[in-house]
Amino acid sequence: MEQRRITDKFWKVDGWGILIPLLFLVLALCFRESLFAIFDERNYVILHLIFEIFIIGSSFAIAVQAWMISPYILSNQRLWLGALFFSVGWLEMFHAITYKGMPFFLMESTPYNATWFYMISRLTQAFGLLMILLIPDRQVNTSYRWISYSLALVYAASWIALIFYPVQLLPELVIEGSGPTSIKVGLQYTAILLQCFCFLFLVKNFSKAKTRNFMMIIASVYLIIGDSMFTSYKSVYDITNFIGHLFQLTGFYCLLKALYYTSVEEPFQRVRKAERRLRESEESLHYMAYHDERTKLPNVRYFKEKLGQTLTNEPDSQKAVLVVEIDRFDTIYESLGHTFGDLTLQSVAERLYSLVSSNIFIGKKRGKEFTIFLTSVDHKEEVLNLCEKVQELMKEPIQVQHLQLNMTVNIGIALYPEHGTNEDELLKHAQMAAYEAQKETQRLKFYQEAMDKQFIDRLMLEHDLHKALAKGELHIDYQPQVNVRTGDIVSFESLIRWKHPERGWISPGQFIPIAEETGLIAPIGEWVLKTACQQLKEWHNQGISHIGVAVNLSTRQFFQQNLVDIIKDSLKEADLAPHFLELEITESMTTDMSYAASMLADLKKLGIRIAVDDFGTGYSSLHYLKDLPIDCLKIDRSFVQHVPSDKHNAALISTILAIAEHLCLSVIAEGVEEMEQLSFLWENNCYQVQGYLFSPPLPPEKISCIFADIQAQASSYCQQLKLTNVK
Repeated sequence: MEQRRITDKFWKVDGWGILIPLLFLVLALCFRESLFAIFDERNYVILHLIFEIFIIGSSFAIAVQAWMISPYILSNQRLWLGALFFSVGWLEMFHAITYKGMPFFLMESTPYNATWFYMISRLTQAFGLLMILLIPDRQVNTSYRWISYSLALVYAASWIALIFYPVQLLPELVIEGSGPTSIKVGLQYTAILLQCFCFLFLVKNFSKAKTRNFMMIIASVYLIIGDSMFTSYKSVYDITNFIGHLFQLTGFYCLLKALYYTSVEEPFQRVRKAERRLRESEESLHYMAYHDERTKLPNVRYFKEKLGQTLTNEPDSQKAVLVVEIDRFDTIYESLGHTFGDLTLQSVAERLYSLVSSNIFIGKKRGKEFTIFLTSVDHKEEVLNLCEKVQELMKEPIQVQHLQLNMTVNIGIALYPEHGTNEDELLKHAQMAAYEAQKETQRLKFYQEAMDKQFIDRLMLEHDLHKALAKGELHIDYQPQVNVRTGDIVSFESLIRWKHPERGWISPGQFIPIAEETGLIAPIGEWVLKTACQQLKEWHNQGISHIGVAVNLSTRQFFQQNLVDIIKDSLKEADLAPHFLELEITESMTTDMSYAASMLADLKKLGIRIAVDDFGTGYSSLHYLKDLPIDCLKIDRSFVQHVPSDKHNAALISTILAIAEHLCLSVIAEGVEEMEQLSFLWENNCYQVQGYLFSPPLPPEKISCIFADIQAQASSYCQQLKLTNVK
């Protein structure tokens, strides 16, 4: 594109000057006889001198230009081109001053001197240009300038001395009245032939340097035409001689333009292009430094600078900083992959960006967090109204490729100057409030001073959790699952517990989220799996050989590439038959259907059972139930705890049981604590249950001791249930 622009510019600026010789050529061909000697001797000498001044000027301009740019370009082709035209310039100068009709200089001007100077100049130029084109271009030392130009000067001086020698050593080339001799014509055609070779070389290698070669091709054509004119004139005053000089001048001018382009304009354009790219690169780097790559929103650095500047410039007005955190985003990232996660962030960013106004500034924090800055707040209701707008934006499911994802956000709020006086404090406190907001029904929370201690406690808990597994502080309790038809305990669910050496028992609700965020859930989950298999085998060896064990899989575990091998190794180490093991997954793990289908199929090949835990509380739709190799649904305790009094929960449970029956899936109801709940489940054909009504989660050693008592109590409840329903 740049080369075409320069070519167009060349035609626009120099086109008329290049076409003028062609116009004269047409006139000469059509009216040669009538135009012969149109210029008398006195006028022609002046015209010839004018032509030669331009030709000499062009030659020395090429030489000077090449000399000046050689320290920067260091090109041997450009250097030798300058030296070539340095010698040509001298030869042309002596051609001009010895031309017939010019004043005395060293000796009388004669056609002999003028013609030989011209002929040597033309042969030197044609042969030298061909040699320069043939040699490969490479870098040379700057000292070569003096060598090359000295050689050129010596070369020109040698010919000057030879031609001016008092005794005529060379034959005549032009006979007045007859025109050029055969020697002159032969030498002229030699120059034409050499120039034709240059032309062919330039055409063949046109694509390597299109603009330069284009100009040099025009120069070659004009020099060839000029040489042709010099073979046919009868007198030096012939119109063809005039046209030959005109074409020669134009050819030299095109060579000058070619050198100017390659030595000045092209490097200058490269510098301009490099500067433009540098500016674009700087702008791009600046943009990247201050914007999030995925969402294109201002990043933390930009947000903090904006916040800091506003606090400095407007210290008296109340302001608010909000941290908006996508709930359960890590599950999406792990289950669907980075591409889906990035698209989700982009969709959320687009919705939040719609809130931008002169008073609201939106930014992107790390991972799943966004920031909102209200530059002016009159009362808290403004902040609450903005929070409602954010939550309203998130109510509509987000379409990510072929999936629709339901999103909830946790919003933490810090007010200036009440909750902090600088950007770091406000962001930190809003972050703390966002973490606590997930425990609130409304999913938003203003910062409170007590959160500082809670945040430090959480950091300390995270630190201790990293060492808990190695120190043997983690334990597994087991809760029985009962078949109410037979009254038998058919399985145990393994539930992890943490006994802190100083704080005592830590709730799973406290440390499991920390384990998931830090990635510790993977080694902890593997330990739970192996320990549960070994414990079950131990119970089998004690004579309780009919029971199985259920183990929860985390999202991170489910997407481990070596999960099948881990389970296979755990079964092998415990010497446990696969059908005694049940793995519990969550609905969110099935969002990526292709991966879930493949992984569950591999797990089923091992012979284990698959259950969906907390059924009805996740993101997914019901279509996966018919496509995935699932054995069991576990009704979440949130549905069970209020039945039969809560008609909505009762209807939901009935629906789940009906779906499971039609799909030939077994069902376990969690959280059964009262006989009324058990009776409702029995009446709706739910025959496997789990809950405190039968037994709380217990350590394995205690179960070994009182298993018979737990079994007896379960049988008693089931017998009582049957008697009640019979009556």
